[in-house]
Order: sequence, then structure tokens, then C-alpha cells
Amino acid sequence: MKIAIGNDHAGTDYKKAIVSHLQRLGHDVINFGTDTLDSVDYPDFVHPVAEAVADGGVDFGILICGSGNGVSMTANKHQKVRAALCWTKEITELARQHNDANILSIPARYTSEPQAVAMVDTFLTTSFEGGRHQNRVNKIACS
Repeated sequence: MKIAIGNDHAGTDYKKAIVSHLQRLGHDVINFGTDTLDSVDYPDFVHPVAEAVADGGVDFGILICGSGNGVSMTANKHQKVRAALCWTKEITELARQHNDANILSIPARYTSEPQAVAMVDTFLTTSFEGGRHQNRVNKIACS
């Protein structure tokens, strides 16, 4: 699978752990995030991930910031993006099953690294259920 990942300074350590985990599993990871702890503006790292997802260049995206809110809000400005802010495996599973989320947003300050890695695994292995949920997903975009 091809996965784009982006993060701000609050998500650098999480990003490194997630990238290492994904590469061990054989996934191709494109890093659009910062690799330092220096303060940065998260939209600069979110837009490339969202564009890669929206244009089909990658299968999924992962975004990480302190609360997860900023990266989700920014990503969801892009058509064809459904970024889900998740903080448990159960919410992550529902985001895929019911909402066909294509970007996972992780709040680094409110989850542990092992939780984040487990959410990534859940995100990538859970399928969209379609059916009654498809009609709802079709109504998300404003265009």
C-alpha cells in the first residue's frame, strides 16, 4: 500500500514510529511531515498529504498534530478527502466502516505512541461497509 504521512512538531516522534512500523510491514510511505521538533505551521504539511489522497496518488493518508483538530480541518477542505480525527481503535474502525475515511488524523498529545500505531493498523485493515453508509458518504462533499 502507498501511504502519505504528514505532521507538525508535536507529531514528529509519532511519525517516526509509524513510518518505521509501516515500512516493516512492506508499505511505501511518502513523508510530507517535518522531521524536527522546531515549531512549524501544520497546513504546510497537511496540504501535500491531502492532495496526494485526493488525486489518487496514494491509497491513504495519516496526519499527526497535538490535538488532531488542525490537521483534520485543513485536510477536509480538499474535495475527495474524508479525514477522521480518531483517538481509539474503535473510533478508527467506525471511521473506515461507516465514513470511508481516507485520512487518519491522530492527536499526539492525547494518545500514546503504541495507541497511534494500533490505530494505524486498524485504519489500514478495516474496509468500508458501503450499503446504507454509501448514500451518506456521497452527501459529504459540497461540490
